Amino acid sequence: MYKTIAKSLRQYKKPSFLTMLFLALEVSMEIFIPFLMAKVLDRGLLTGDIQYVLKIGSLMFVIACLSMLFGVLGGKFSSDAAVGFSANLRQDIYKNVQTFAFDNIDKYSSSSLITRLTTDITNIQMAFQMVLKTIIRAPFMIVFAFMMASYTNLKLALNILIVVPILGFVLIALIYKVHPYFIEVFKKYDRLNRTVQENINGVRVVKSFVREEKEIEGFKNASEDIKQLFMKAEKIIALNSPIMQMAIYSTLLLVYWVGAKQVVGGSMTTGELTSFITYMMQILGSLMMVSMIFVMIVISEASVERVAEVLNEEATLTNPENAVTTIETGDIEFKNVQFKYNVLSEEADLRDITLKIHSGETIGIIGGTGSGKSSLIQLIPRLYDVTEGEVYVSGRNVKEYDLVTLRDQIAMVLQKNTLFSGTISENLRWGDKNASYEEVKRVAKLAQADDFVQAFPEGYETQLDQGGTNVSGGQKQRLTIARALLKKPKILILDDSTSAVDTKTDAYIRRSFSEEIPNTTKIIVAQRISSIQDSDRIIVLNEGKIDGMGTHEELLESNEIYKEVYDSQVKGGTIIEE
Repeated sequence: MYKTIAKSLRQYKKPSFLTMLFLALEVSMEIFIPFLMAKVLDRGLLTGDIQYVLKIGSLMFVIACLSMLFGVLGGKFSSDAAVGFSANLRQDIYKNVQTFAFDNIDKYSSSSLITRLTTDITNIQMAFQMVLKTIIRAPFMIVFAFMMASYTNLKLALNILIVVPILGFVLIALIYKVHPYFIEVFKKYDRLNRTVQENINGVRVVKSFVREEKEIEGFKNASEDIKQLFMKAEKIIALNSPIMQMAIYSTLLLVYWVGAKQVVGGSMTTGELTSFITYMMQILGSLMMVSMIFVMIVISEASVERVAEVLNEEATLTNPENAVTTIETGDIEFKNVQFKYNVLSEEADLRDITLKIHSGETIGIIGGTGSGKSSLIQLIPRLYDVTEGEVYVSGRNVKEYDLVTLRDQIAMVLQKNTLFSGTISENLRWGDKNASYEEVKRVAKLAQADDFVQAFPEGYETQLDQGGTNVSGGQKQRLTIARALLKKPKILILDDSTSAVDTKTDAYIRRSFSEEIPNTTKIIVAQRISSIQDSDRIIVLNEGKIDGMGTHEELLESNEIYKEVYDSQVKGGTIIEE
């Protein structure tokens, strides 16, 4: 787990090392100051030797300045290392997420990934910076201060050891008790982020159904859950400070009592007692710091686990060795394909799919909700892999292709396609970043988008809001179709992507396809028969199986499901269940 995230340190190993070096130097300077202070008190002030006081005082001033300089440098390098480390972690997580196949992404909600990229990494950054500052400083301070205290008075120094097992027991008990709360609290953060994300994305629906109060209540409940968990955890952590303070001050009183008796008895000087108390405070302060570090590590451990989980997630779809990097035609073939989203499911989502599509053909796919339409087409660009059987493109198994090559030649317009913040032309150039204005305009015309784009005051430079919320559903669909066409694909897949377009515009789009891209294989998934009735062949899916295949006229004669859909849509007939 820690080894996984440590890989993200990379170029910040040097600042991390320098942090520890300078803080070790700072400690070495601080250790000498109480020793010199005792000399000033015993041999200078008590004897009236002003020259000695000035000499040792000047040395103490130089050491103090060096200590401050080393502390400042240590703080600077620790900040650089912690901030850089967290930036690398975010970059590494985001980069790994981009390699995920759909079934990898299905394991994590978007709100959970956002929490891991923000809150979790912030916790790790804070813990890492604190650990950097103390991993050398605190042990060095404890060891060297104890050595100096023992040199000053060994018998008295042994009293300090009383507090160590007490503090160790307290720390272990607190860690054991509080860790489960922090694991749970970050799951609650996921829920909170999901509530916010859903509300913002669906704000129009929320307002149209006057559900603001309900959404506010949902957010309040999610926030209250986090508060309650944090309060439980903080109540336990809060015990650390008073127990530590009680142990420290008890030890301090013991040292004062024993030390005072030794000073009165003449076995210890006033300066030695003063320096010893300073060393003792340095030791006990460092122990307090170590306890706080352990608490911070406990808080961040849950975050480390969640971040490491994403970093360790391996994409289920990868490029094969010697991957094929060219696709010659738009031929597609399914051979005895079975597919399950969940391999543990008893029933397959697609069963016994055997199908051959020739390059340049227009294929319509129709079927009821859950019949497997979207599942079928997502196997072609390897958004998912088949459970059994094979899918071929241009005569080769899709698993033999380089993923970039395969997906670059297969343009998909999904049911829930997204436009991004930026201009219309920038969005369309996702299909080809080097496309000229003329090319952008040409595909927009093919998708019947040019007219409404030109009606905007800024035309193709019109700014779109995130998700394209400032254009209508039909306009968004036409823009996403144009974006797909700009790829100049061998295969074009439209997954119910003209559902928000009127039938007249839909017909214009299909006609432009047949005239302008006759050699491109076109697969149109639709609910409306009018969108696919002119296809070369139409596939009827039912419960994950091919129920029928043929032209519009053939299916009207031979397929009951197709005929019922046709009657309900075109003739306005009613389906009577027997």
